Amino acid sequence: MKKINLLILFIISLSSISFSQENGNIEFSLETIFGSREFTQPRIGSINWFNGGKSYTKLERSETGEENIVKYDTKTGESEILIDGNSLIPGVSDKPLRISSYEFSSDLKLLLIFTNTKRVWRANTRGDYWILNLETNKLKKLGGDAKPSTLMFATLSPDNKYVGYVRENNIYVESVLDDEIIQLTNDGSETIINGTFDWVYEEELNLRNGFRWSPDGTRIAFWQLDAEGIGVFNMINNTDSIYSQIIPVQYPKVGTTNSACKVGVVEIESKEIIWFKVPGDPRNNYIARMDWAESSDEVIIQQLNRLQNENRVYLGEAETGNVNNIFTDKDDAWVEVVDDLIWFKDGQYFTWLSEKDGWNQVYLISRDGMEIKKITGEYDVVSIAGIDKLNEYIYFIASPENATQRYLYRKSIFKEEEKELLTPENISGYNTYDIAPNFDWAIHNHSTINSPNEINLISLPNHDIVRNLLSSEVLSKKIAKLNINPIEFFKVSTSDGVELDGWKIVPPSFDKTKKYPVIFYVYGEPASQTVLDRWMGSFFWHQLLAKKGYIVVSVDNRGTPAPKGREFRKCVYGQIGILASSDQADATKVLSEWEYVDKERIGIWGWSGGGSMSLNAIFRYPDLYKSAIAVAPVGDQKLYDTIYQERYMGLLSTNPDGYRDGSPVNFAHQLKGNLLLIHGTGDDNVHYQNTEVVINKLIENNKLFSVMPYPNRSHGIYEGFNTYLHVYSTMLNFWEKNL
Repeated sequence: MKKINLLILFIISLSSISFSQENGNIEFSLETIFGSREFTQPRIGSINWFNGGKSYTKLERSETGEENIVKYDTKTGESEILIDGNSLIPGVSDKPLRISSYEFSSDLKLLLIFTNTKRVWRANTRGDYWILNLETNKLKKLGGDAKPSTLMFATLSPDNKYVGYVRENNIYVESVLDDEIIQLTNDGSETIINGTFDWVYEEELNLRNGFRWSPDGTRIAFWQLDAEGIGVFNMINNTDSIYSQIIPVQYPKVGTTNSACKVGVVEIESKEIIWFKVPGDPRNNYIARMDWAESSDEVIIQQLNRLQNENRVYLGEAETGNVNNIFTDKDDAWVEVVDDLIWFKDGQYFTWLSEKDGWNQVYLISRDGMEIKKITGEYDVVSIAGIDKLNEYIYFIASPENATQRYLYRKSIFKEEEKELLTPENISGYNTYDIAPNFDWAIHNHSTINSPNEINLISLPNHDIVRNLLSSEVLSKKIAKLNINPIEFFKVSTSDGVELDGWKIVPPSFDKTKKYPVIFYVYGEPASQTVLDRWMGSFFWHQLLAKKGYIVVSVDNRGTPAPKGREFRKCVYGQIGILASSDQADATKVLSEWEYVDKERIGIWGWSGGGSMSLNAIFRYPDLYKSAIAVAPVGDQKLYDTIYQERYMGLLSTNPDGYRDGSPVNFAHQLKGNLLLIHGTGDDNVHYQNTEVVINKLIENNKLFSVMPYPNRSHGIYEGFNTYLHVYSTMLNFWEKNL
């Protein structure tokens, strides 16, 4: 439900508009938005730092079609073909391998290639792996007699002697020298999962690759999940055969059994497994993160309790499996898993992000947990961009003055100095950075809500542009020819005085003396913001609505992850769907008093969590909203998964009223306006069941509505020819008929 940003990504990939010029302006339509690529910004692809940052590599397609790996000197820009695509032709084929990703060995003698990929849940994490020996130019497929596209997460050992990978829920290593394949686990099955994860761990904890090489290459630490007893949700495919096909997915819904999880270390030579003695019921705690602790003798483990209001940090001994709880982060609501755990001073300290003092701040914690030092001040750190260990600086992303924007700062770790803003003040908006290992360079991506991505290679810390990697100029000039108004930001206050950020688009020939219908675009859940000063793929869709005569608005309610302090984000705990829809209603009431707003024609739409919010809006506030579109909504919070829903709502056994009052289905009887439900029947994330329970409740109360099911489509509703165009055509048709 939280992945609304992924739903916008598919629009990014197709946000293209062919145009005809009339009176200096460009006219566009829904068909051309999804039909041509005139307005598609080129992609630069993945850039990988090389040689510590002295150079970088990227994939480039040649004129003859093969993919070359090209190396660029970071300082001069001089390039050379490092790997000619023609050297990647297997003996069984006359075509080079199509590279999805690649990794060089630390000694630069081997190249590991991922290809022929297959989707597993969200991402293409299953496929084939090949090794190219750069000294002999020999190309070899890994996996022995493995079936095509069955290997996962192949990774070179630090000593470059082995490649480790997951195959059919077991962990293997394969010798680079003699092709020997060693199976390290033997109990993998449909329910015993080694080295990777079940559906809910991947979806809600963002875990896919479930094993880690020790720094000395002699051991592998890995997760094992036991999914026995997890409830099975059966999806039905009715269209690919004359008989329906059942698609079972193990999916733990609120209050039900989770997979048991444990972490072990297996020694390559002996194949002996030592399991860490992490306390607590393995089905009612989550091992959310694990890695080697800057040592080949210890791992560091983050364990969340089921309520997810405690994150217990353990150091585990690889030899014995004994663990020591060195630090525990707690919160009355929920705590976040820390991805920005970076070791410092040869493993004496590690970084930590916590909201325990009211802001998301960076702390330095000693290895034994006895020393805790706060690094940043009373503002939210969005993420750590890197730690310059040589010069003892921490680089981080924050925006203390404007929650819609993002900037790069740095601060001395040990000296009492103020943070230093590195992003130039004239580059306002949304800034992201991929910093080189030597901290001399970075890839800088800048955009605003009205201007596309501009990507430059810059030097640090002075932020001088070295060279442009992706220009926004061509696309910006085309946008300038559109007869549209720019998106404008505004602020609005709730009935209890909390200030919220919003943006609006008004029609091209806007006249303040006229009355306009308004469409709210909403998400509102704790996983994403919609009000950001960055380029979004939804730009053209919402501009098209404005062209049709609508004012389009979005407001971030309390509970969205804006850098406005802990209280703003976590006051929604236990009342998801309740406080957020109240904030949206307050904003709607204020906007309905704008002189040019027709308060009798206000609509709202959203996808996933935004679909749930749209239902809550039109059901709970039927006199405010005339029409609503809910795409892939959670109709009843009890039907969503354990990790996400229990994180923000607590346990069903202790908060039954919250689950009842936050679920749209329990207010369906109050519907007065027009409603369109859209859902993919093959949605493994928010099951189509959610829409069906809402349908049943509406039927029970004799409420008329519209519904558009998309057979076998997943949560993004993108599979199949013409699907995007049909989804948005359906929505546009609904607005034009009902608003």
